[in-house]
Amino acid sequence: MGKYRFETDEHVMFRKSLRKFLEKEAVAQYEKWEEDRMIPKSFWKKLGEMGYLCPQVEEAYGGLETDFRYAVIIGEELERVGASLTGVGLHNDIVVPYFEAYGTDEQKSRWLPGCVTGEHITAIAMTEPGAGSDLAAIQTTAVKDGDHYIVNGSKTFITNGINGDLILVVVKTDTKIEPKHRGISLLVVEEGMPGFTRGRKLNKVGMHAQDTAELYFEDCRVPVKNLLGEEGKGFTYLMEKLQQERLMVAISAQTASEDMVEMTLDYVKSRKAFGKPISAFQNTQFKLVEMTTEVELGHSFLESLIEDHIAGKEIVSKVSMAKYWLTETAKKISGECLQLHGGYGYMEEYKIARRYRDIPVASIYAGSNEIMKVIVAKKMGL
Repeated sequence: MGKYRFETDEHVMFRKSLRKFLEKEAVAQYEKWEEDRMIPKSFWKKLGEMGYLCPQVEEAYGGLETDFRYAVIIGEELERVGASLTGVGLHNDIVVPYFEAYGTDEQKSRWLPGCVTGEHITAIAMTEPGAGSDLAAIQTTAVKDGDHYIVNGSKTFITNGINGDLILVVVKTDTKIEPKHRGISLLVVEEGMPGFTRGRKLNKVGMHAQDTAELYFEDCRVPVKNLLGEEGKGFTYLMEKLQQERLMVAISAQTASEDMVEMTLDYVKSRKAFGKPISAFQNTQFKLVEMTTEVELGHSFLESLIEDHIAGKEIVSKVSMAKYWLTETAKKISGECLQLHGGYGYMEEYKIARRYRDIPVASIYAGSNEIMKVIVAKKMGL
């Protein structure tokens, strides 16, 4: 029986093989990756060899043409290892789908095979030092010059910013049009293009092994053939794809909550105080019952949401609810679980400490939770 009612025997077997692979290739190395502040490209290549990168891609481009249920499983199993693997999910389920949906046959042939093998690592550059949730306020410009665009501007907080060699950059191709979002386009900047440089790898509170960076574009020459979709349609494309991005964030948050409750249950049964296990104290029992209830409720809501997404239904309002509620729940659970670990919970060698510092940013990226509430309020007619 799978974790979800929509899992078939094939999905269950896939989860088992993926978990076995990650235990060998990721779990044992994860602490070193955190210390090194980087996940090596060699791990990406191993993921690609095993078919765990972009399996949804068409066979013509090297993929396996799997359904979204496989993406859910990969996302969950990566999160079980640690939040620093979020860059793989961004590559699989957020950036590459833009190529699949809006790319020309030539662009797909050029980029997708390498995305499947791990030769290419993707990133999406939306956020700027002065523009976060308000995407229409971006300042990075792309001015057409013959068969090239000249790109100027900077981006920050870019996941896969160091390892990435295919960067989907959100730019302004028309700075005068109103409303402003109508002037936004998507350009794919490739490593080695003149004028494209990387800034420092940002020193984050958590997710230490995940490479987040600043990117700079100074008279960067990008071929017109690297325009993704139509000029001026970028904002529309972003809105279409953000639904799946926010769903993946919700899935990761739910997985983190389940992992934290599971590890805390094991800990309180083995740790003793006043001559008996911590699990024997009523306060401990009540806390764990409350958290387990929240995890169960979250799982049920998420399961129905995933099913609706697979069915192609419009889930903007519900996915916004899930993203904000499940990330806030994970934050609360991380604090409760750390408290039940006592002083040991504050030690780096205990996984709960890492969870405690990794989870807060999930309420900020992919659209802050405040923005999620604004979206839901609009849908409610408020």
